[in-house]
Amino acid sequence: MDLLQASRVSATGLTAQRTKMKIIAENLANAETTRTPEGGPYRRKLVVLSEKSAERFRGVLGRVQVGENGVEVTEIIPSTDDFRLVYNPSHPDADPDTGYVTMPNINVLTEMADMMAARRAYDANVTAISNTKAMINRALEIGR
Repeated sequence: MDLLQASRVSATGLTAQRTKMKIIAENLANAETTRTPEGGPYRRKLVVLSEKSAERFRGVLGRVQVGENGVEVTEIIPSTDDFRLVYNPSHPDADPDTGYVTMPNINVLTEMADMMAARRAYDANVTAISNTKAMINRALEIGR
């Protein structure tokens, strides 16, 4: 793998972690949302990451050329966890019989832990790009 390819791989990681941070921020912003356009409370979203296709064929003889390695966001799926029930009879969305409000299935502590992990992964990719850039600069200095 050449140095530019290593930078591209790290760049895919940056993009994926940025998307993950965006979804986590959306989850946190809607942690108390009890009404959505779809009806019912907000449902937590999860980011699914997968490896990008590592190889593609090129040429008549089928030589293998290394393509875009890295990670990509495959999909953003709703969580299947149950909603929380909170007793608050004065809430406008409370069940008139029981007084319970159906709240989103978001745990703020879990979201914060996920955010810290995504940030550390983002930082690791930035460090990898910085180190690759430094190696490229050192390689160019050899030729002088």
